[in-house]
Amino acid sequence: MDKTIESIRRDLFGLRDESYRDFHCRLMPTVDKEKVIGIRTPHLRAYAKQLANTPESAQFLASLPHRYYEENNLHGFLIEKIKDFDEAAEHIDRFLPFVDNWATCDLMSPKALAKKPDILLIKIREWIADGHTYAVRFAIKMLMDHFLGDRFDVLYCDMVASIESDEYYVNMMRAWYFSTALAKQYESVISYLTDNRLDKWTHNKTIQKAVESYRIASDKKAYLRTLRIK
Repeated sequence: MDKTIESIRRDLFGLRDESYRDFHCRLMPTVDKEKVIGIRTPHLRAYAKQLANTPESAQFLASLPHRYYEENNLHGFLIEKIKDFDEAAEHIDRFLPFVDNWATCDLMSPKALAKKPDILLIKIREWIADGHTYAVRFAIKMLMDHFLGDRFDVLYCDMVASIESDEYYVNMMRAWYFSTALAKQYESVISYLTDNRLDKWTHNKTIQKAVESYRIASDKKAYLRTLRIK
């Protein structure tokens, strides 16, 4: 094993919390418990901040695949520290095939991607077309993070609505996207429910998550409840 990678792994085990490991593993049924060290996220983020933009960081980012869940999370946090759009996108492309759980997927939100929204949309379409569960999930998350505000266009909702998947973690993100869209762009998005433009599971899960949201008014929640498909 490369000495740099061995040193980083030793540092990570130094941050281990056994009780947290047991708790966190229950939230990630797709991850082998033996691959989880057990590190609280604030501690891992702090370590990533120290490691970022060093030669050791570059070596680590080039060392795919990783052995441990937290090594993958560290990888994601280090990508977040990259300030150049093209470099960040390149690292994401290399990393996504190795992402194997929702938590690692969702922790990544590189600010650099906001610098070139037009090119980001091209990348989002590529990730959706890729078909890999967590590439698709990440693509939807990027639409949610960057295109539900001033850059909103209902065409992006069409992109998410048109995704056909049997994968739980893809459809859960689709529901999360539409529930967030209801909070931010209600009038533009409500027709996806009234016109039954989503599959039944995603439709009902969207309503469930929207009703649970503190950002949606109570009268709208009452109406959303009437749209559930039995």
